[in-house]
Amino acid sequence: MSPLFPALAAGSTRPALQFGDQALSHAELATLAGALAARIAGAPRVAVWATPTLGTAVGVVAALLAGVPVVPVNPKTGERELTHIVTDSSPALVLAERGVELPPILAELARLDTDVDHVTDATGVPGEAGPAAPLPAEPSPEAPALIVYTSGTTGPPKGVVLPRRAVAATLDALEDAWQWTEADVLVHALPLFHVHGLILGILGPLRRGGSVRHLGRFATDGVARELSSGATMLFGVPTMYHRIAEALAGDPALAKALTGARLLVSGSAALPVHDHERIAASTGRRVIERYGMTETLMNTSVRADGEPRAGTVGVPLAGVELRLVDETGAAIAAYDGETVGEIQVRGPNLFTEYLNRPDATAAAFDDGWFRTGDMAIRDPDGYVRIVGRKATDLIKSGGYKIGAGEIENVLLEHPGVREAAVTGEPDEDLGERIVAWIVPAQADAPPTAEELAAHVGAQLASHKRPRTVRYLEALPRNDMGKIMKRALRG
Repeated sequence: MSPLFPALAAGSTRPALQFGDQALSHAELATLAGALAARIAGAPRVAVWATPTLGTAVGVVAALLAGVPVVPVNPKTGERELTHIVTDSSPALVLAERGVELPPILAELARLDTDVDHVTDATGVPGEAGPAAPLPAEPSPEAPALIVYTSGTTGPPKGVVLPRRAVAATLDALEDAWQWTEADVLVHALPLFHVHGLILGILGPLRRGGSVRHLGRFATDGVARELSSGATMLFGVPTMYHRIAEALAGDPALAKALTGARLLVSGSAALPVHDHERIAASTGRRVIERYGMTETLMNTSVRADGEPRAGTVGVPLAGVELRLVDETGAAIAAYDGETVGEIQVRGPNLFTEYLNRPDATAAAFDDGWFRTGDMAIRDPDGYVRIVGRKATDLIKSGGYKIGAGEIENVLLEHPGVREAAVTGEPDEDLGERIVAWIVPAQADAPPTAEELAAHVGAQLASHKRPRTVRYLEALPRNDMGKIMKRALRG
C-alpha cells in the first residue's frame, strides 16, 4: 500500500494544518508527528483527547504513522460513557494537549503531550525546503487505523474498527467525486472525534496534499473570513448551514465569500430544502450532500460535476456497491423514485468489526453486505433519497447520531422518574431535538427539565441532553408492554 499521506512522506512545504495562529506545513507535520510516532511505536492502542486543536490532529497523525490504532475521545463525554469506551478499548496511553486536565480514568494512563510550540520544518529552519524526515514503513492495508465509538439504539456505544484500507478508499473516492486536489483549502469547525470532522476534515486534506483551516468553533464570520482569503471548500452539518442561511440576508460579506467557494458540502443528517434554497438564492452556490456512517465511512455523494439536487445524497461512490432490499431481504431492482428499501452496502470502505463484539459484527452483515438500517428510494438516474430509519430510535441532532435507548436508561436512574421515553422532533436549527417523555415518580413534584438535562449531561455527552421535556400520567404501550413511540410523536 502506498503511504496514507504522500505529501508527508515527500516532505512537502505546502501548508497542511492551521488552527488559529498555529500552523504546520506537511514537512513540519512530518517532523513533529514522526518524532511522536517513534515514541508510541509498538503500543497496542492509544487514546487521543480530541479537542478541536492542532495538537489533536498531530496526535492522530502520529498514531497513524506509527501504525498504532487510535481511539478519538470526545472531551464532553459523560463519566459512564467514557468509562465504557476506555474499558472496552484498553488504550495503553493517552495523547493530549499540554496543560489539559484529563478525567481520572484517562489520567491513570501514561500520557504524552502533543506539544506543537516552536515547530520548524524538516530542515530546522522555518520556510526552507529540505528532505523529509524518514517516516515509519506503511502498515498493511488491513491494519486497524482508528476505533471510533458510535451509539446504537440500545446499549453502550460500540467500537467501530476502521482499517487503513477503508480510510484510503473513502478519501480517494471523494477525490474523484469532489474533484479534490492539493490546491484545495478546506475550512470547517467540526469536532475531531468522529468521521466527518476527523477523517474527512483533517485526514482528507492531508491525503490530498492540500490544507485545512479549522475554526475551533463555528461562526459565520470565521467562515466568511477564510473563504475570502483562499479557502475553496466548506464542510458542515445542517445546523451550521441553517445558521448560515439565517445570517445571509444581513451579511453581504458572508454571501460574497460563499459565492466564491468551489464546493459546499453538508453531511451527518439531511439538510432541509428550505435552507438549500435560501443559500442558493443568496449566493448562487448549491450545497451538495453525501451519505455515510461510522461503519462504512462514505457511501454516496452528489458529485461536483453532477446535479446538486436538494433532498438527495447523490450516487454511490467509486468502489461502493449499494442496493436496496425489501422486508424479506430480496434486492429491489426498481429505480422508480417510489419503492422504499433498506440500504445495504459493500466495498473497500467498510469497517472490519465491532471491537469485542463478534455477535454484533455478524448480525450487521448479510452475506457480505452491511445492513445500514437506513431506508431509501432510488431515482431513475440512480440518485439516492433517504427517507428514514428502519428503527425508530435513532435521533439526528446537530450532526450527531444519538441512540434514544441510552438516554432513557440514564433518565430512569433519576429518583424523580418512574417511566421515560425519548424521541426526536423536527427542529429548524438542530435537524431534530431530543424530547424526553416522563412519567414522574410524584405527579405533584416532577423533576424540572433543567434538572433532567443536567442529570443526562453528567453521564453522557452534552449533546445527548433532552431539549424538551413532556410529562405524562402513563406512557402508551402495546399488549406486549412495549412503548409505542409513534403514538408519542402523534
